[in-house]
Amino acid sequence: MNIQTVGVVGAGVMGIGVAQNLAQTGHQVILVDISEDILDKAKHEIRNNIRFQSFFKKGDRQESPNTIIEAIEFSTNYKILENADFVVENVTEKWDIKREVYPLIDSICRADCVFAANTSAIPITRIASVTKRADKVVGIHFMNPVPMKPMVEMIRGYHTSDTTIETAKQMLSQMGKECIIVNDAPGFVSNRVLMLTINEAVFLLQDQVATAEDVDKIFKGCFGHKMGPLETADLIGLDTILFSIEVLYENFNDSKYRPCTLLKKMVDAGLHGRKTGKGFYVYQ
Repeated sequence: MNIQTVGVVGAGVMGIGVAQNLAQTGHQVILVDISEDILDKAKHEIRNNIRFQSFFKKGDRQESPNTIIEAIEFSTNYKILENADFVVENVTEKWDIKREVYPLIDSICRADCVFAANTSAIPITRIASVTKRADKVVGIHFMNPVPMKPMVEMIRGYHTSDTTIETAKQMLSQMGKECIIVNDAPGFVSNRVLMLTINEAVFLLQDQVATAEDVDKIFKGCFGHKMGPLETADLIGLDTILFSIEVLYENFNDSKYRPCTLLKKMVDAGLHGRKTGKGFYVYQ
């Protein structure tokens, strides 16, 4: 399948990263969200991200933000997804929201269009069940920041076909990414482990065992991690962390996934990490 035009649904942190990465690798991108304000912010963030990346590519040919932006069509009209060869969905990690999106794009997109759910915890088989193309639904768990991460987790749903897997691998290769294919289960591999780690790190902070700085220093200094669990939580977004751990708790009915009270309190207070300027750390 020749993948030229890719639809990206949701212009949050992950959707912005996916759209930017696709545009930088020669794709025509359709970025869809519910309001012009969100799309204007996305355009501004993509410009800033490209400028930021240029600091790390001093010896390489510099990309023009305008050239990248011109490869992205920003729209609030889902109807334009009818031209997409492939769609990556990145809406909020809440099933009630995702379950409304898929029947809509299913009715608009071509029959051969593949849907990739960029989700951190919601089962792919559940997502596929609200479409009429379950064999063409796959999970692609991109990592943040998307343009700078060379590896993704690909999830095969119960009905996902081998052809769909190969199509998704082809698109990822065009984006300059490798993938690890795993079977469908809530949280998959990465977040089934990571969300537990982050949640337990928040419990350590709540129980006053250590400061956020010291928790992260232990992981970086003792284990060689580039970021500690609380720094990682701020990068991902504490609201996304909470949604994900709640999905794990709901699906497994296991108390080890019980969300920390402090995490819920911080989300209620709007302390979502880097995207709001404050989480476990303060960002200027």
